[in-house]
Amino acid sequence: MDRERLLRQIDFILEADKEKTIFRQTHITNYERCENDAEHAWHMAMMVYLLKEYSNEKFDVAKAMMMALIHDVVEIDAGDTYAYDEAALATQKEREEKAADRIFGLLPDDQRDELRALFEEFEAGESAEARFAKAMDNFQPLLLNNANGGGDWRRHSVNRSKVTRRQSGTRRGSEELFKYTMELIEKNAKLGNLIDE
Repeated sequence: MDRERLLRQIDFILEADKEKTIFRQTHITNYERCENDAEHAWHMAMMVYLLKEYSNEKFDVAKAMMMALIHDVVEIDAGDTYAYDEAALATQKEREEKAADRIFGLLPDDQRDELRALFEEFEAGESAEARFAKAMDNFQPLLLNNANGGGDWRRHSVNRSKVTRRQSGTRRGSEELFKYTMELIEKNAKLGNLIDE
């Protein structure tokens, strides 16, 4: 056993545990509390597997699930960036790149390079795996918002056009889920959960 390698892997594993302390704006389904990044990543990975049949194209399910699991690990340092916070979105890439350098750098070089490449591939959104994983990243909070009567959208006074613009990325991964997404947006606009402009 390479003890130094093992200790570096354990360092990363323990660092990744901090994702459980990064809370998002989206509430869990009973609106009891906000979900944390680890819960969001787990939920996304499950959705990648369960909803794979709706992908626009064949993809490596295990690879997409791993993308889902690591895509927000950078928020340990960078913090959660709310999808509709324009000021925070302007600095998100820079904050997350710096965090990726440090956090993935805890791993042995081969695993650092592998996970960093998966993170960058997810961010670029060009592969079949990244397109579907990113669709799940959009779809998961939308499902929770819908299940919670649009509470988070109402709390932040989010308008329909912003949600529609964000969800347009879902279409790149799944036309079928995008159609369902648009039905949910329409429903929530009619209910007054989204500001209709």
